Amino acid sequence: MGLLRRQLVTAALTANAIRPVPGFRAGIPAFLAGWLTTELAPHLMALTATDATLHAVRPRGGRRNRAGLALAAVNLAGQAYLVDQARRVQKNAEDALVEGIGADYLEQLDALPTPADLATPWRRLVNPFRMRDVDVVVERNIPYAPEHGKRGLLDVYRPAHGTVQDAPVLLQVHGGGWTIGSKDEQGIPLMQHLAAKGWVCVAINYRLAPRDPFPAQIIDVKRAIAWIREHVEEYGGDPDYIAITGGSAGGHLTALAAVTPNDPAYQPGFEDADTGVAVAVPHYGVYDFAGCTGLRSAVQMRDLFLAPRVVRRTWAEDPEVFEAGTPLLRVTEDAPDFFVLHGAHDSLVSVEQARLFVKRLRETSGATVVYAELPGAQHAFDVFPSIRSQHVVRAIDRYLHWHWNGWRRARAAGAEPARAETAETAEPAATGTGTP
Repeated sequence: MGLLRRQLVTAALTANAIRPVPGFRAGIPAFLAGWLTTELAPHLMALTATDATLHAVRPRGGRRNRAGLALAAVNLAGQAYLVDQARRVQKNAEDALVEGIGADYLEQLDALPTPADLATPWRRLVNPFRMRDVDVVVERNIPYAPEHGKRGLLDVYRPAHGTVQDAPVLLQVHGGGWTIGSKDEQGIPLMQHLAAKGWVCVAINYRLAPRDPFPAQIIDVKRAIAWIREHVEEYGGDPDYIAITGGSAGGHLTALAAVTPNDPAYQPGFEDADTGVAVAVPHYGVYDFAGCTGLRSAVQMRDLFLAPRVVRRTWAEDPEVFEAGTPLLRVTEDAPDFFVLHGAHDSLVSVEQARLFVKRLRETSGATVVYAELPGAQHAFDVFPSIRSQHVVRAIDRYLHWHWNGWRRARAAGAEPARAETAETAEPAATGTGTP
């Protein structure tokens, strides 16, 4: 393949990353190409520059392909735009935090972020798929639902040095369209980052459809919360403070678990367990499981994927299971605090779902609601370390430490540590009212 053909392929990838191919059926290929291109834009930029330089120095057949070199220059400009877009996520996320919880939230952290905390970690990005951290130890394959075999196992991430006690707890729920995925594949950058700073993080497997149709997945998430309440003290965690996070299907399950605490329909055999959480941080989640918003993409997802593969029943046969599983329809005034993140270029789950979910939270609940809509971001932007995901991880770190500190202050003051008290630590004008 000559330079021109290689650069034509690169141009197609870059163009799709800047403006993804629209449409439900084009969603998966547009996502796969766009996700890797956007998150690996610096690496693609280096390859493009190397390809063009080698051709210019040693052209095949002794003649330079001017069209190929010109197209390489255009590709480099597009990739530079993607890199700049990813770097601007730091400001996007910070603006979202200030809008959602107040400009003084940094004063309520244990320490102000340093310039190094806010800078792009270029060295870490040289090999983005290397995700080991010597400051974190992982205890693997602990059964929380032993009757489900490997789907009922979890991992616990803890600091490798010293001991922890009464540490805040993060529950990570993987995505994968409710049908695939593993606790070992997602949320690792965030869990490692928080565990190194003293948190106890729990990553779970859960039963997968179509073998186990929905709502088996949310039942397992609730079962994991119940396990944390009972056992996390053995690992140094505080069972009274649980934050929950996850992306895609995991974002759906995260949001659904957060807005349905102690729902007996999702807790068969453990109805008395406390399955409430203090705060939820869903990434690019599905919030309209029932297609209730009328969004064409949500209805297509319901009828073409969720019904035949995940629920194994059609909307006409059992609308209640779809509606009960829709976080957007389950929001009440008692919903916990939320930090919702979604990519503006998500090809698999329309960003409009996140906007409508945030709007419902802000209109209905008394919680603080932070919403960060990330320009140029595709689905799964946080799976491995990238410019964008590293800024997102640090923003979540600041938010969760703000939340944890407010929760502890409320408990120390003798108040019930719930989101209402936490919300009071922010300025009244920043309680999450308004539009996304």
